[in-house]
Amino acid sequence: MTDAEIKITAGLVRDLLQEQHPDLAGLAVREVTGGWGNQMWRLGDELVVRMQRMDPTPDLQLKERRWLPVLAPRLPLPVPTPVRFGEPSARFPRHWTVMSWVHGEPLDYSSISRSDHAADTLAGFLKALHVEAPVDAPIGKDRGDHPKKCADAFDQFFHTVVRDGLADDVRAVWDDAVAAPEWEGPPLWVHGDLHPANVVVSDGTLSGVIDFGDMFAGDPAWDLAAAWVILPAGATSRFFDAYAQADEGTIQRARGLAALKSLFLMLMGQNGDQGLPGGKPTWGPAGRAALDRVLRG
Repeated sequence: MTDAEIKITAGLVRDLLQEQHPDLAGLAVREVTGGWGNQMWRLGDELVVRMQRMDPTPDLQLKERRWLPVLAPRLPLPVPTPVRFGEPSARFPRHWTVMSWVHGEPLDYSSISRSDHAADTLAGFLKALHVEAPVDAPIGKDRGDHPKKCADAFDQFFHTVVRDGLADDVRAVWDDAVAAPEWEGPPLWVHGDLHPANVVVSDGTLSGVIDFGDMFAGDPAWDLAAAWVILPAGATSRFFDAYAQADEGTIQRARGLAALKSLFLMLMGQNGDQGLPGGKPTWGPAGRAALDRVLRG
């Protein structure tokens, strides 16, 4: 069965629940906007069904099943945690997981108005997350490397979305990150994919973090890029003061990775504006605003 042949509907979700978790089948099912590798369906008020869709393997979902129950109890913000496992079947030959629902509005559909509170909240969350990972923790596949090993991706995004008037400044930020020293500490737990669609907001501040499919053990700079990618203008210094454990080289790498992530968001937004598969129209403005913050320093 190819991606094109898999049509996930509310009826399919109900049927799968009836087959594998019948005690949940009577809860209301409604689709959640967004999602890429997985399609999300609200299940009642407190649960969500995460359906493997574009991800070619179940590895990311299985990783969340394995490690989120370990991480969640010590994190100061709500994160999705597995409640029930759905296994491949004749009706749907892929994995699906019932998880706790994290209340709030995704940042790419909302905004942060309480800047200082959000900076402190994000710093507290990442300090709690960024502890030494166990030896069997997952290793990053398409992320986690030093910026100098991400040159091909940067160049692709750079040449596609950066206007001539910004090119020199963007390149200077990236070159500074490439020249930064390697991470020399132990591998730390890293979310790996912090951007506006993967955090939620309530009452003008951060209220949850979602989508841990890319979590890995490695360089925390990949998460610290969120100081520019997620927080409003002017909040970066407060964030790093509150985080209080990033040296100059780590901040250099983080700022360059923030530029990389901003360009990717802009590209996805551009694809969405053009109606291309996988495009995300809401990501373009978020990426452009993040790049402006990166260039301000």
